Amino acid sequence: MENTTLFTTREIARFLNINEKMVYTLIAEKGLPATKATGKWLFPRHLVEQWLENRTINYPKTTDPLPPYHGLLIIAGSNDILLDKAVSLFNRLYPENVAVFGNLGSLGGIRALRRNLCHIASSHLLQENEQEYNFGVAREELGQMPGVINFCKREQGILVGKGNPENIQGIKDLGRPGMRIVNRPLGTGTRVLLDRELSKAGIEGARIEGYDREMARHLEVGLEVLSGRAHAGLAIRAVAGLLDLDFIPLRWERFDFLIQKDRFFEKGVQLFLGLLNEPAFRDLQTDLAGYNLDMCGKMVFPYDADQGKEP
Repeated sequence: MENTTLFTTREIARFLNINEKMVYTLIAEKGLPATKATGKWLFPRHLVEQWLENRTINYPKTTDPLPPYHGLLIIAGSNDILLDKAVSLFNRLYPENVAVFGNLGSLGGIRALRRNLCHIASSHLLQENEQEYNFGVAREELGQMPGVINFCKREQGILVGKGNPENIQGIKDLGRPGMRIVNRPLGTGTRVLLDRELSKAGIEGARIEGYDREMARHLEVGLEVLSGRAHAGLAIRAVAGLLDLDFIPLRWERFDFLIQKDRFFEKGVQLFLGLLNEPAFRDLQTDLAGYNLDMCGKMVFPYDADQGKEP
């Protein structure tokens, strides 16, 4: 069974060491990844392993913490066009320092932060209430709330060809017969958004052609649509502007930096955060559509819905 890519119900029960009846409970109540493409429940092994990892609570502490700052600033997490430009600007303005970015997706960035592999994690993970971002998963993964600084708000939506030749009006149209999409990897905020919107529309993502074709960057999604290899894909509006594609908006999202409190005042972190207030950085956004920098550089806090205020 080690080489199995799709578990049957019996095999998944053995894999998880549970009764078969419990499998159906996990599907309904805990989101165990499953598909009924053949009329019977099947379970993609890699998604099941990802599901298990996401629910791990106790992690071993790293034995090799990130060394004190000596000029190398490491940012890891979600891909963003404006962030790429900010990293380049930082390296130009502060040549005695070097900023590098690891494109790991939002969840990957937070886990890199947990393991002391980066100074800053970039993330836009939508929470269950669809109002907040990042705080819930940060608590689960890090065991404590890090400092959260907003980088931007940006508009997410569906990229389609110029003139919208397939007449796609929204998420429901992605489930039409013959539709071909392109996707983002598991653990990215954009993938979380797509899966949530498909679920609300009653569409099983695995049934859509191209759902399993994953692109590492927003721009790569746009290039797939531009080339005609895909009819549609989720990405930020900035890509539509750069590639002259049409764009169907879904929502504005908050894109944040997460920083462990014991590293918040390190030189490289403070230099990068200070850059966000510089005119040279603000000018980078001028030619990019779909960004709002009103909150950029400001610390954000979880909203207390019960009290109607921030704690």
